[in-house]
Amino acid sequence: MNPLHTSRLILRNWQERDRSVFHRINSDDRVMEFFPFRRDRAQSNALLDELRADIDAIGYGFAAVEIASTGECVGFAGLSPVEDLPVFRHGDVEIGWRLAHEHWGKGYATEAASAWLHHAFVTLELDEVISFAVETNHRSTAVMDRLGMHRDPGGDFDYPKVPDDRPQLRRFVLYRIGREEWRRRHSL
Repeated sequence: MNPLHTSRLILRNWQERDRSVFHRINSDDRVMEFFPFRRDRAQSNALLDELRADIDAIGYGFAAVEIASTGECVGFAGLSPVEDLPVFRHGDVEIGWRLAHEHWGKGYATEAASAWLHHAFVTLELDEVISFAVETNHRSTAVMDRLGMHRDPGGDFDYPKVPDDRPQLRRFVLYRIGREEWRRRHSL
């Protein structure tokens, strides 16, 4: 993929030097509060390899977020086809993000996701982008609101892979934004 640039960030494919922070993010209880599992080093490495291969295959995906001024990888953001959830249509594309805890509250998630929405609607010419999160994950839904996405209560769903011992993580809320709505908001 060709890297995307914002005023503070570079959104790029994964590099070997990103493995440590990727594992730290995926094993941090604060970051993974709304996920029913944590990943060990081998699982994190396997997922990073999968994300990198997905980006190589289709030209986009959940990509590394790097601070341009320091070169530090702080997490990921990107677009990904939704293939493993039967509640979505074939061809639906989600936007998502996950940042290291020490980089929360700096606007990086919104900045990176904004760049990805621009890419989705201008370069990829997608008709719509969706996002979803655990119902009580107010940090993520706040980013969705800042992006101009709107809640679709009729699309809320129970995530099928949540273990029975974590029922508080089962209910997900769905947000959407269409290309024309996004273009109006950005005067394009």
